[in-house]
Formats: sequence, structure tokens, C-alpha cells
Amino acid sequence: MEDFDYLSERDVYLDSACQSLRPRTVIDALNRYYTQHNSCGERVKYAWGRKTDELVEDTRDAMLKYLKLKKRNFCVSFTLNTTYGINLLLNQFKPGLFGKVITSDIEHNSPFLSTMAFAKKHQIPREIVARNDDGSLPLNGDFHEALVVVNCVSNVDGRKLTNLTQLIKQVHKQGGTIIIDAAQALAHSPELLYKTDADAVCTSAHKMYGPSLGVMVVKRQLFEKLETSFIGGGMVDDVDSESYVLSATSPNHSYTKFEPGLQAWGEIVAFGAALEWLEKVPKRAKRQLEMQSEKLYEYLSKNPKIHLVNQAPSPTISCYIEGLDSHRAGEALSSQGIMARTGYFCVHYYLDHKMHYPPLIRFSLGLHNRDSDIQHLIDVLERMTR
Repeated sequence: MEDFDYLSERDVYLDSACQSLRPRTVIDALNRYYTQHNSCGERVKYAWGRKTDELVEDTRDAMLKYLKLKKRNFCVSFTLNTTYGINLLLNQFKPGLFGKVITSDIEHNSPFLSTMAFAKKHQIPREIVARNDDGSLPLNGDFHEALVVVNCVSNVDGRKLTNLTQLIKQVHKQGGTIIIDAAQALAHSPELLYKTDADAVCTSAHKMYGPSLGVMVVKRQLFEKLETSFIGGGMVDDVDSESYVLSATSPNHSYTKFEPGLQAWGEIVAFGAALEWLEKVPKRAKRQLEMQSEKLYEYLSKNPKIHLVNQAPSPTISCYIEGLDSHRAGEALSSQGIMARTGYFCVHYYLDHKMHYPPLIRFSLGLHNRDSDIQHLIDVLERMTR
């Protein structure tokens, strides 16, 4: 796409699951902030600050619009990344609310480790549920007074939580709370979370063609279960020697509950540009990404020396090459201009300890990829596996 015209023909970037490349419009928006209205949001009255406030508010609104959610029911806050958002929530739940915490076996370390720490802190059981091959999660479990923290798209093989809506209903029916790790979903599969009733959704702008930034979409009803303990400037309306008044008590400033200190105003503004760009991506570009994923999956599945983790095509495909260390394979690919991730991708429990896979190679595609990128990768892999 012309939005990535800075890419040379030699650059084949296949690590979008880590962070997507940024289209020109996002880079330009960040540059405009620094050169035209560099200022602190929520604090100043001069013109640059008013411009920043306006654009930041537009970004919050755009995120809700992207998920087809209502402002009266949800608020949008910004953090460092998905991991930070999940931990920020888990560390502020009031004690005694939950009888157990549930996660799944194919989780990134973000939910996996944070639920481990949560269970130890609150001295409650932790359950690891095995996901089905299609990505769905069994609904026959006991979600009574449970805190459920799961992804809706895997960062290993793109498996989708196909029964997400039913899961949310089941958890809520039994008095539980559910937090969704949407880091791998919102760039290419946002429909999974359209009009979601999840209690919170945590994601990363840098996986959505935006700058390095975390995003939290939190149901306002969840505030009743939280006790603000991570606190500082930008969160209060008044402070006395031994007391303070939180800005979040006002519905119009509820997002400040999760935004202590100075925020990454330029990145938030640029994320607004990324959301606008995503909304305008033509169907042909999305279909091209699907076809590229299908072509790569088909080749990998037919090569006898390549062992796939995926059960189906996806923009995120993981595998290993028989008889070849994946890290050395990654270096060989790099010598040909191909940038792919190797290792366990922060999914150590499932990939290493449960499935006993060797370190893997992950090819994660994005809307910047050209058909020639996929053909070049296939040609190189063909030579490597002869």
C-alpha cells in the first residue's frame, strides 16, 4: 500500500504480531503534535493545550466507535501496553470479590503471569483451561464468582475465541467478571468485540498500526469492584493533607482512574489517526492480506520439512523446520531481508512445557505486505529446506 512507501523492495517485515508498521498518516500525526501543538493535556488553557485535549478526546470517542460501544457504558483510558493494562486492573480489585481466577493454556504471558500473581496475592485457586483447536473455550466450567482473563486471538497461531459472546454471557450469569486480552484481535478481527459486554478489554495501539501505547476499554460498572491504589497527578480534583478527591468521580473524567501522571499525548493523538486509517482500509486490501495468509499457509503445510502449529490460515503463522534451529533459521532469513520472530513468543507454558515444541519461527503479516514479500519468503524457504 502507498501508505508504507518508506519500505524498500528489500524489506520484508513479518513481525506485525509484535508491532505493526505505521502508515504515513500516523507518523505525520505524531510529527504534527511535536511540531505544531506540543503540550500537556488536561492541564493547560493555552491554544496548543486546547488542541491536544480536543484530539485526545476524539481518540477516546473513535476507540468506542471502532468497537461499536456506547460512552455511557464504557470509558477509554491509555496506558503503556496490554500487559500494563491487565496488571493495572488486577492489582486494584477489592479483596474478597473472587473465589478463583481462570485463564487458558494458549495465553501470552500478559494474562498468564498476571493471573498467577493475582491468585497468590488473594490466596485463591487458579485454573488453566485448555482451549479447543478452533480457539473456543469450553463453557461447561464453573464460573461462579470467578475472574476470567483470556485472549480472543492467539499470538502464536491466530486462533480466535469463537464463542466469546457466549463465554461472556456464561461468566456474567454465574456472577463472574471477564477481562479480554485483545492485543492480537483489533487490527484484523475487531468484529469479535463489536458491542462486547466484557467487563474490560485491554489492547495495544502498536499492534493496530498506531504508536507504542496501551489502551483500556472498561465498563463503568466495573469501577464498583476497584479500589484506586496506583495514584498521582492528573487523577485528582483536590488534595488536602490526608485526603483527596478523585477526578474519576465525574462521569466525564472517569478515564482518569487509570491514567496517573503525564500521558503520552502525542501517541494518543497519533492513535486517533491510526483508528481513522483502519476504518478507511479498502476491502481489497483486507482481502489481499487474507489471500497472502492462505498462500503462505498452503505452502508451509505442503512442505514435508516444515511443521506447522496452525490448524488454519491466519495472518499469524508459526512453525519449525525439521533439523534446523529456528534462531539460526531466523538469522538466515534476515540475511535475505526477511524479518520474522523466533522463539516462544511469550507463550512459554503452552509451547514449551505443554506441547514440547522446539523454538518456533513466526510469520505475522500485516496490511503493508506485498504479494512479492510472500513469494520471496517462499522462495527462500524452498532453498533452505532442500
